[in-house]
Amino acid sequence: MSNCNASSIWGEPMDLRQSFVEGMSRAATFVSVITTDGPGGQHGVTVSSMTSVSADGEAPSLLVCIHHKSPAAAAILQNRAFCANLLNQAQQGHSDIFSGRDKGASGGEGSRFDRVDWQPGQGGQPVLAQAAASFECTLKTALLWETHYILMGQVTAVTLSDRPDALLYGNRGYRRAVGMAD
Repeated sequence: MSNCNASSIWGEPMDLRQSFVEGMSRAATFVSVITTDGPGGQHGVTVSSMTSVSADGEAPSLLVCIHHKSPAAAAILQNRAFCANLLNQAQQGHSDIFSGRDKGASGGEGSRFDRVDWQPGQGGQPVLAQAAASFECTLKTALLWETHYILMGQVTAVTLSDRPDALLYGNRGYRRAVGMAD
């Protein structure tokens, strides 16, 4: 039986945090840009931690996790609304802009929105053009867990594009899903 606290990669010892980060880097997840607009300002941030919670209940729901120091998190808490834009495979540049990787977007949050096509959705939240799917949400619950806010949103509108193939991130790089042969 192995020791749950012992961690290694190729025989080299690692601490628990290093092992966790390495292990999670191996999980392919879809890439979303979470946007918000309202009294708290217009902000957006790239995340890989957005998922559905339920299609049933009063309305469908989803959750996102955003670092507590992100200006987008503070804005969402004040605006009480956000849009989860699931990026399509051709929108790697959008991910880079809203993550801060693209240094051309260093002029602040407003310049990020100036560099992408978007429009206000039914609830007034920024919907990115050609995102595979965009989910406008009303914020229902926010929980600060150590370094991140876990934000639960109730979906109020969904926009689907003709670009259904989601952009993925895994093994520390952008990926795309491919079908597996039978």
